[in-house]
Amino acid sequence: MREEERIFKGILFSPADPELREIKQKAHNLSSLYSRTLEDETEEREAILKDLLGQKGENCFIQGPVFFHYGIHTEIGHSFFGNYNLTVQDDAKVKIGNHVSFGPNVTIVTPVHPLVASERRFMMDQHGHPKSLCYAKPVTIGNDVWIAANVTICGGVTIGDRCVIGAGSVVTHDIEPDSLAAGVPCKVIRKITGADSMCFKPEIMADCQVIE
Repeated sequence: MREEERIFKGILFSPADPELREIKQKAHNLSSLYSRTLEDETEEREAILKDLLGQKGENCFIQGPVFFHYGIHTEIGHSFFGNYNLTVQDDAKVKIGNHVSFGPNVTIVTPVHPLVASERRFMMDQHGHPKSLCYAKPVTIGNDVWIAANVTICGGVTIGDRCVIGAGSVVTHDIEPDSLAAGVPCKVIRKITGADSMCFKPEIMADCQVIE
């Protein structure tokens, strides 16, 4: 079994595997190239993302700088906005839905390392060789989700449709759809309802209108 297959099965794998290192080196180089582009170099940016990501929808904008660990393990839907300093350590699969927005400094981390120090140094792999091993858990983000600034999303988490995650949160567990959640660890504060509509804030709406 290839090490990449082991990642997707959620079992221990060797990050130093030559095939994995080749994938990561390409992603790191493309991330660096993207981060050095200018904002109006749209064609260059689009070409890099096409080569970097596993899948990307239409009308996406990523401010940069960015860092993707594998790149091809990440799938992004339509109308995505990613503010600056987006980091995606996508050992396991990362799936982001449509109409999702990220504030600055959002980090997604899928790998998990042993808690026991000696096991972080070495364990025996499937061939009986001592190696540094870890495992990874996927992350899924639904549609119409807003992730505020400085949020960290840990491996194994699913964030449901139409959620808002407050600034500075560390998301370690699933968040149900239509939830306002925040904190360290991130917890659901309450459901988002029609009572949260901007139409009930005329002092902020001024001469604007909500589209029915």
